Amino acid sequence: MIAERSEFKGKPMLILKRDESDKFPFSFGLSKAKLILESIEEIKKFVAENEK
Repeated sequence: MIAERSEFKGKPMLILKRDESDKFPFSFGLSKAKLILESIEEIKKFVAENEK
């Protein structure tokens, strides 16, 4: 996984890529990052229940 920092309209962004050639990276700003952190246990539960 590759994590890069960027900016969009003057606001900080975090971009997550599987590798350098990832065509569809996952990007989000501070607001969504806070939401993810608040929901991390539910996200872990979701992954555990649906992972094959």
